[in-house]
Amino acid sequence: MTPLLRSSLLAVFLSAGLRLFGAEGAVERNLIILDEAGVRNLRLETAEAVEADFHRTLLALGRIEVFPGRLHVVSSRIPGRATKVNVKTDQSVKTGDELIVLESRQPGDPPPSVTLVAPIDGIVADMEVAPGKPVSPDDSLLSIVDLGIVHAIAKVPEHFAGLLAPGQKAQIRVPGYPEKSFEATLEHLAAMADDVTGTLEAAFHVENPGSLLRPGMRAEFSIVTGSREGVMSVPREAVQGEGASRFVYVADFELENAFEKVPVEIGEQNDTMVEIVNGLFPGDTVVTRGAYALGFAGKGSVSLKEALDAAHGHAHAEDGSELAGEEGHDHDHDHDDDHGDAGGFNQLTLFFAGLSGLLLLLLILSLAFRKRPAA
Repeated sequence: MTPLLRSSLLAVFLSAGLRLFGAEGAVERNLIILDEAGVRNLRLETAEAVEADFHRTLLALGRIEVFPGRLHVVSSRIPGRATKVNVKTDQSVKTGDELIVLESRQPGDPPPSVTLVAPIDGIVADMEVAPGKPVSPDDSLLSIVDLGIVHAIAKVPEHFAGLLAPGQKAQIRVPGYPEKSFEATLEHLAAMADDVTGTLEAAFHVENPGSLLRPGMRAEFSIVTGSREGVMSVPREAVQGEGASRFVYVADFELENAFEKVPVEIGEQNDTMVEIVNGLFPGDTVVTRGAYALGFAGKGSVSLKEALDAAHGHAHAEDGSELAGEEGHDHDHDHDDDHGDAGGFNQLTLFFAGLSGLLLLLLILSLAFRKRPAA
């Protein structure tokens, strides 16, 4: 057995022993423990770390516009005077609703009148008419817009044009509804780029139930340009820190309202999620909303001793360790009941016993190889 092999085996066992000792003996963890009031005051929300499809996205800004063919202008084919206006700006109308009554300039007693009706369902957008105002065939009296579907135009930097193709999905958000997103499909790209702004228009058709999206609104576009399967990720707001020091707060599986600061290695990011390369396991519960504020909570409002006492139903030392000689309680920890009063015969004892055996074996092998006669 070579010295290199002996050193490698020894390093493996020592490393395993250190991890084992850390798991058994370390009670000092980077925990923040809150009471119920603290959780409510920080408005904490959590999410589960999951392995799922991870979308690569391209972010762009733009505006909401009227869908082509969904804006109708109402005018009169005969000259006259408006005698009655039955609608006002921003009023919803149905096809056939009476909008304006016009008195013709043709002679008569009374003069003949014409009633203009709504050509489509929609909302009155502009009003250029009032009772008594003269009207001519060239006048636009009012306009009606149908907002059941709208056009969303993204201004994409021209150097990203190669990433875009009709049929791609996007999530669209507007400042008026920050918690809501609207799904849309890329219909077409502009035939020409804007040589002033260096952008290319990407047009999306957006279903608009409730007419929440209004023409002229500013919009943020998250356009899906690719996807990977089985990627561990968490919401963006869960990841704190900067540069090389990134971390999340993970809810303790045993202690109520306890959160541990866990360093993580991140990968790709999109508009809502961050890939976690290392540091978390599927099913870990991470703090999302309130994660930044949690960093200023110190050790929290509940001590580790109080939290462990409540969780286990018996007293602990101030540092969270078990009290020596504590009797009259039932431990729910990972103790082996078959050993009864064997006491110290735990995992750490097993490790040192195994390490001693390995060292003895290495010594025997070393002596055996040393006594072998040279060929």
